[in-house]
Amino acid sequence: MQVKEKSSFLFLLGRQMFRIMFKLFYRYCIEGSQNIPNTGGAVIAPNHISFFDPPLTGAAMKRPLYFMAKKELFDIPVFGWTIKQTNAFPVKRGVQDTSAVRHAFSLLEKGRLLLMFPEGTRSRDGKLGKARAGAGMVACNAQVPLIPVKIENTNMMLKFKRIKIKYGKPIYPPKNFSKNDYIDLSQKVLDEISKM
Repeated sequence: MQVKEKSSFLFLLGRQMFRIMFKLFYRYCIEGSQNIPNTGGAVIAPNHISFFDPPLTGAAMKRPLYFMAKKELFDIPVFGWTIKQTNAFPVKRGVQDTSAVRHAFSLLEKGRLLLMFPEGTRSRDGKLGKARAGAGMVACNAQVPLIPVKIENTNMMLKFKRIKIKYGKPIYPPKNFSKNDYIDLSQKVLDEISKM
């Protein structure tokens, strides 16, 4: 079911500010934006090398993007309220947070785009890490495609290197799946990113 997408003023303002920053200071280059579906739910699945990866991924897209953020951030006065207005929702780290997972499924059912990192966490050395089950699990159970995304140079922003972001072709989950398919699907995304 596709529900009309509406974004808060803060989300739209923040996205525009990041677009200007990435364009002016980092000459960001976008490729493959035609691979992002115009409608319907999908998991946007980038490699993760910097705290700037979520705003970069969202700024480079026309459609609103939703993402999980660690629950502790929402407890910070003002900042917690602000990130909630920019399409973030809390997830408890280190435990199975069924509430966050249910919210993710709800967003996808409504035809939203959800950001999930196949590696599950940020890479310290800029290289692709091990695949984690999360992105594959959500895509399988929601039966939505994953869009591989390759991000370059957000871990070198102090050197003002040109930032590149490339959206790959959708990877579809199997109709019949088991838990073993979760990591396999996340790994397929990482394999595709490595080729981009």
